[in-house]
Amino acid sequence: MGEVLKSIGIEPERLQMAYCSSAEGQKFKETATKFHNQIKELGPNPLRSESTKKKAKT
Repeated sequence: MGEVLKSIGIEPERLQMAYCSSAEGQKFKETATKFHNQIKELGPNPLRSESTKKKAKT
């Protein structure tokens, strides 16, 4: 999957999968928080930025 994301200009780090059962609320919270922080560090999605630029030109 990482190669597919790279081929369309998205960092593979923007996609993660984790398993948390319904009984693992704390694990879900920690996983979501960690992923949120990693995405924040990556900054804006380059494809969204490009899309926004195209809309502004039209």
